[in-house]
Amino acid sequence: MSAEPDDDLTTLRVDQFFPHPPAKVWRALTEPDLLVQWQMPGAGDFRLEVGHRYRMTSVPRPNSRFSGVVEVRVLAYDIERMLSVRWADADPANPADWTITWTLEQEGRGTRLFLVHEGFDPDDPAQLMARKIMDGGWRGHVLPALGQTLEQLD
Repeated sequence: MSAEPDDDLTTLRVDQFFPHPPAKVWRALTEPDLLVQWQMPGAGDFRLEVGHRYRMTSVPRPNSRFSGVVEVRVLAYDIERMLSVRWADADPANPADWTITWTLEQEGRGTRLFLVHEGFDPDDPAQLMARKIMDGGWRGHVLPALGQTLEQLD
């Protein structure tokens, strides 16, 4: 797993190589029964349809003003290449409004998955805390869980 320098506090960039073809990684990103294995509960309501909305739940994080509920909207996709979604906290008091974009690139017999999580406010201490929490979550939990899900697929 690699990352670019943290000089842009509005965005997180992470990439991870998976020894699986893009079609398999795409399935894990877009099939509801697979999403729930590595993302937050509620991801099973996902549909690959621009404009589709659903909710995911997680543990509230008061220090970052996260309510524990994420409202998600599918923004764009290009099959087996890119998926972009909007994440907003369900609590209107939390200004979190992020775009998560997954880009898949074939690399040898595997796939390099690029994650861009953008929209953090560098002038808001709670947003900086959320950025720190999300950075650790993507690297330490979500992408490893995605890898485990991929290993279990036929």
